[in-house]
Amino acid sequence: MKCPQCVYSNPDGVKFCLSCGEKFIKTNTPEDDTSFFYEFAHYVDAVPKLERSIEPKFQNVFSRVFRNHSELEAERLFIVGTALTTPRITEVKDTWPKPWLFARVFIIALLAFAGFYIGVSYFHNINFIPGLIIVGAFAVPFTTLIFFWEMNAPQNIAFYRVIYYVLVGGILSMLAALLFFDILRNIINPVTIGIAEELAKAITVIIFVRYRKYKYILNGLLIGAAVGAGFAAFETAGYALRSLLSGDGQNLFNTILWRGFFAPGGHVAWAALTGAAFCRVQGEQPFNLKFLFRFKFWRVFALVVVMHALWDTPIKGMFPFGHIFLTLASWVVVFLLIRAGLKEIGNRKLTA
Repeated sequence: MKCPQCVYSNPDGVKFCLSCGEKFIKTNTPEDDTSFFYEFAHYVDAVPKLERSIEPKFQNVFSRVFRNHSELEAERLFIVGTALTTPRITEVKDTWPKPWLFARVFIIALLAFAGFYIGVSYFHNINFIPGLIIVGAFAVPFTTLIFFWEMNAPQNIAFYRVIYYVLVGGILSMLAALLFFDILRNIINPVTIGIAEELAKAITVIIFVRYRKYKYILNGLLIGAAVGAGFAAFETAGYALRSLLSGDGQNLFNTILWRGFFAPGGHVAWAALTGAAFCRVQGEQPFNLKFLFRFKFWRVFALVVVMHALWDTPIKGMFPFGHIFLTLASWVVVFLLIRAGLKEIGNRKLTA
């Protein structure tokens, strides 16, 4: 079927041009602008009937992790977020999502890391070291990011945009943090480190959400997690390289493993909380500096800075139990904001 608008040759049966989005078939009701994506999405949702949890409660969030999933389900996840594949607010579910893809991503990353580890440790091939550092640095932060992506109920952020925020947001936030460290070079301590790094990530996240149509709390969680994942991965890669250059190969593995273990409760969660707090106060309003002084934003940002400062404080016996406690505390707040985000979706649906 050739599109009359852009002359692109489309497969037979599609309702929209795959190149320009021109609609071929008009529906009977003018308000119904259902596309092939929705038909595909509804079909995929109908496939795993036996996997569905009866009650949309928090305890069912991880109910699909250990079940079988088809390639079709994964494809359905990766096509959302574009102009043609973003569901209307009335079609968005305001119940707890049931993510599962993040677990598969972690297994794949773990297998890749194991392969690089074998190449370095048993075959003593130094060509495997860059891969070991890169995969080891990104494995857990990226896995955690996929979890936030699956929890983004509005499904209005394309995956390529998420990757953009990881790479560009990660390096921008690191450069901003270096600038703040240079300003505070005479008073470097755990508190100023927390302020510098969290402020750098907060500024980066706000730059990304202020001009785009990312108005939901869950959007802020996802974009913040993307920036935090980039920051965490780049930082871990740097520390791993330092360990390698010091001549201590075992310390290289320890750095990657310990930082990977605590990555979900560190930069990824902290930046996600900041992003969600900002989107919560901004809502659908145009950006205004006054949002940064709202109590709902400041209380979350202050909490993140305090947790970061405690994380870096060299208290005897702090590691690892103190870090485990801080990780759990971070995720308690994360799930509270996810609940707030789902409630926001429900309220928007009532007024749509």
